[in-house]
Amino acid sequence: MRVLAAGDHFVGPELLESALRDRLGPSAPGAPSGASGASGASAELEVTRLTLPWPVEPFGPVDGVEEASGGPARLIEALDGAEVCVTQMAPFTAAVFDAAPRLRLVAVCRGGPVNVDLKAATRAGVAVTYAPGRNATAAAEYAVGMILAALRRIPYASAELHSGGWRGDLYAYDQAGLELAGSTAGLVGYGAIGRIVARVLLAFGARVLVADPAVDAAQAAADGVTLVGLDELLSASSVVSLHARLTPETHHLIDADRLALLPHGAVLVNTARGGLLDHEPLPAALADGRLGAVALDVYDVEPPPTSWALRGLPNVVATPHLAGATRQTAERAARIVAAEVDRYVRGEPPEHLANPDVASPEVTGGQT
Repeated sequence: MRVLAAGDHFVGPELLESALRDRLGPSAPGAPSGASGASGASAELEVTRLTLPWPVEPFGPVDGVEEASGGPARLIEALDGAEVCVTQMAPFTAAVFDAAPRLRLVAVCRGGPVNVDLKAATRAGVAVTYAPGRNATAAAEYAVGMILAALRRIPYASAELHSGGWRGDLYAYDQAGLELAGSTAGLVGYGAIGRIVARVLLAFGARVLVADPAVDAAQAAADGVTLVGLDELLSASSVVSLHARLTPETHHLIDADRLALLPHGAVLVNTARGGLLDHEPLPAALADGRLGAVALDVYDVEPPPTSWALRGLPNVVATPHLAGATRQTAERAARIVAAEVDRYVRGEPPEHLANPDVASPEVTGGQT
């Protein structure tokens, strides 16, 4: 069975191949009948590698798919004869599926397969899987770090010291930071990442509010947090951290009107998706003190342009989309996709299938 490990400079192709061989061994069981022609016989695992340029080069939209790296032509060439592809950023466009007739599984080691045209995959009879939760711990820890950095002005104080200054005046009452203990922190979105953040904030002694229409109030109460509406959360929280998924409904969920609900001097943190936040009103909200500080790891345009209005402001903490960047995240992601390939070759259903219609008779022409 031929597998393409289309890695990058974070989840490298060698890491993907190592996870595959650890999970499947040097030889893989035959793929399901009708999928590869191996049909029950032992099939040697043949892995080819492709290295995509992310994150050395930013990802972006490619021919109708989002957050992809590299071009379709190079991917099509690498896919020649491949039955399975494991990847993080490869651009699986309609043209790629048309040019790869042997392909039957694309396993994406991300929280969602945004780099895959799912409709085209389904038409081609290709199952697409994904890896929810692979960076939950990393992203949660980073969000807490950003909250503390913004509350205590850590990056600004560090930069001043490195430039030769000794800002003792930052100890003055009107310049001093704020504590989490005794504060009210609001989490917009309460999935795997939000739950970890909540546990840490509770341990610091904060009161935690959450806004998430998919969360049960009884479960929230059992976790020690309080489920409220979004506007109530914003009005009551001195710290707000975003952890929602980006959908058409949540695009610009936090806009000028909702920023106006925040208590004066509130801190806003976004390590989730740039589109959740309307960036246009941020400069004015920071200038008039409505926002005491903003900490951003994601942006409406990545990377921000040189003319970015928030660049250099002392009350803005900004990092280049690094919340999920831990070695454990990369290793976990590789293990998750390797497990999906293992299920495929054993004829078992995927654990995280993004296009369930791929197995329907209407799609497969009666072959399931």
